[in-house]
This record gives sequence, C-alpha cells and structure tokens, in this order.
Amino acid sequence: MDSAIEKTGLIAQAGTSIRIVFVTMVICCLLYTLVILGLGQTLTPHSTNGSLVSNGRGEIVGSELLAQMFDQPEYFWPRPSAVDYNAAAAGGSNLSPTNPELRERAKALVTQIEASPQNPIPADLVTASGSGLDPNITLAAARYQTERVASARGLSVETIMGLLDKYAHRPGGALTPQPLVNVLLVNMELDRLGK
Repeated sequence: MDSAIEKTGLIAQAGTSIRIVFVTMVICCLLYTLVILGLGQTLTPHSTNGSLVSNGRGEIVGSELLAQMFDQPEYFWPRPSAVDYNAAAAGGSNLSPTNPELRERAKALVTQIEASPQNPIPADLVTASGSGLDPNITLAAARYQTERVASARGLSVETIMGLLDKYAHRPGGALTPQPLVNVLLVNMELDRLGK
C-alpha cells in the first residue's frame, strides 16, 4: 500500500516537473525571444536586422558589423583576419605574443605595407582582432593608408583626409581611446566619388 502511494506521488511530481519545464521553455525560449525581437524591430530596426549595407542599386554588399577583405590599392585595408574574414568561423589566432609564428606574420604584413622606421605602422594594420572580423580600424591606421589610396584613385590627400574625418567615430564615447573608421563604409563612399 505504501509503495503504491509513493509511486503515485512520484508520478504526480514527475508530471508537475514536466509542466514546469514546458512552461519555462515557452516563456524563456519563445515569449522572451519574440518580445526582444519586437522591441528591436521597433526601436532599432537597422541593427536588429544585422546593420546591412546596400550599394546604389539596392544590393546588399555587407554589414557594418563584419569586416571584409579589401586588398586593392584603391581601397582602405582592414585589420588582418585569423579566420580569413569568414563570419561562420569567427575567432582569433590564439597565438601568444611570444610565438614566433605571430612575429613572422606581422613582419610579412609590415613588408607588404612597406612600412619604414621613419613612418611606423599602426599596430592594428598588422595584428588581427580577437574575432578576426573587426570592421573598424583606428583613424591613425586609416590615415597611414591615405597616400596609397589617394594615388590609386587620382584624388588629393586632402579629399581623402576629409572623408576619413567625416567617417571617424567613437562607438563607445569616452571609453573608446581612439577614433575608429568603418572600412566598408569609407570604401563605399570612395566608390561613390567615382574615381
């Protein structure tokens, strides 16, 4: 008799537990997600939808939040990527600062960019970010590339500098130590200039 009562009690407890799990999953997985999505679509639809960027023909060409590879001389170059700019495989190289492979990669980039002791290269042009997808470079890194871009496009350095000043921003306000430039947005603006 006692074992039948215990068995009935266990079944009742199991049923209660299953109902609690189900209700919790509906609230946390479904309702919460729908509420947050609704708020995002209402308050910040651009960022909620991935901060997608379209060209003049209305075609989506990228996102303000993800780096893309630019290696032509007429474009500003982004930070190097340990994941080859693949958003499906975001991550850093996980190489320690003392790793010789990291040093060799940085030396190769310095040589490619043709840095000189008189004109030291900003660190973010030779070091990958933690995600490998950082869409921004520092204003100093963008200015470092100005002469190359201006020469390749047949524009004046002053025009390019003005463009950089227009796009320089501090996304974290006072917490961002240096102004940043979104590489995709600046390169698209260069294409709009038509040179």
